[in-house]
Amino acid sequence: MGVAGSAPGFSIAVAIAGLVGAAGTVSPNAILIFAIPMLGISIAYKGLNQRVPNAGAAYEWTKQTFGKFFGYFSGWALLVAAMVFMVTGSVPLGTATIDLFNPDYAANVLLTTSIGAVWFIVIGVVLITGIKLTSQIQIFMSSIELIILAVISIAAFIHAGTAGAVTPFSWGWFGFAYPDGSFAPSCLLVVFLYWGWDVTCNLSEETMKKPANAAGTSGFLSMFITMASFLAFTVAALLLFSLKDASGFSDNLIYHVALQAGLGPVGGLLASLALILSSIATLETTMLQFSRTLFAMGRDRALPTAFGVVDDKTATPVRAMVLLMILGLVLIFLTSFMPSLGKIFTDSVNAIAVQVCYYYGLAGIVCFWAYRSSFKRAFGEFVVYGIFPLLSGLTLIGLGLYAITTFDITTKLVGIGGLLAGIVFYHPEGYGRDKVFPFLERMMLRLRGGD
Repeated sequence: MGVAGSAPGFSIAVAIAGLVGAAGTVSPNAILIFAIPMLGISIAYKGLNQRVPNAGAAYEWTKQTFGKFFGYFSGWALLVAAMVFMVTGSVPLGTATIDLFNPDYAANVLLTTSIGAVWFIVIGVVLITGIKLTSQIQIFMSSIELIILAVISIAAFIHAGTAGAVTPFSWGWFGFAYPDGSFAPSCLLVVFLYWGWDVTCNLSEETMKKPANAAGTSGFLSMFITMASFLAFTVAALLLFSLKDASGFSDNLIYHVALQAGLGPVGGLLASLALILSSIATLETTMLQFSRTLFAMGRDRALPTAFGVVDDKTATPVRAMVLLMILGLVLIFLTSFMPSLGKIFTDSVNAIAVQVCYYYGLAGIVCFWAYRSSFKRAFGEFVVYGIFPLLSGLTLIGLGLYAITTFDITTKLVGIGGLLAGIVFYHPEGYGRDKVFPFLERMMLRLRGGD
């Protein structure tokens, strides 16, 4: 589930080209250097999950440490990021499905989003049936995806070594010669690339079996698998294409690498299959994160209590899933009116990354606070679970704040406005059955001259 959450196939196919366009030849450096704070946060999740396994994960940990307000907005940030991703994840599914039959129609926004919506519904129905079936399907799909990625990347390196690379390999690719103005966009893209492994901790209440803390450990380990995949295809893209060509393959970079590596139509089909499997996986895990976080917040009365209910038959929070499916379909429908698939992707990635920087950053600070006294018994534990997560959390929050200053108005509205919209639903005393929109209720009272 951790690998499925980061979705190496999906991320490589649709985001690595954008990273190459932003960071240029130092894209491999971006993959590695921005992975450091993400590793710090994965360690924070591992340490916090060991102490408090909870479906709400970051929401619950932040609430226990810094109170209801910060806990609520940590959970809200994840909900907003997941909702925006319903679009980002569904569109490539539509594109990859069309590529299997007639690639000429892949640029049609309406057709692509419609097919993506169908996939979205199917995945939602499967998730409602329960985590056991979901996980079994996921193991099968992720295994095939990783095998395909390994075959194509190896073929790409062999081709570059035998037929000659378009651009010779250089150790300078791992340096820090970022083009002017590219640092913030590169950071946000890499944050988006790695985001998703934390779904394992959202499932910790459903997987509390030996070995201990399997949910926290698996999220940490999955980072290394996705890191290797991202790095392999980033280097392959630089070897096989010019910067201009590589940065233009945002439809499916895996497909273009497979063809350039000499794998022919079979390689193209495998690349499309990898994108489909990975897109299904990342949509599935994002929907799991949304539903489990919403369930935990409803159970705690931080949001309407109707969502904090588990269905007796499927043992899943069905009401949370139904809300997710309705909102997701509305967003997918609205994006069908946008001018291009590229515009959809660029705006949504930046908006998602800001939310992720916020709630990941809070988790890092919370882990430091939870382990602040550990130096008394083991200084190494204090460094690993205290200092490293703290520096990682502060780095992500700082990068997120800086990146906001570079956004256009649309991205600011979605990224910042989405987070601020949580004020409408926040209630410091918790929800009862009669409290649905507490902010609006308080405003109406004031307008009428009430208390």
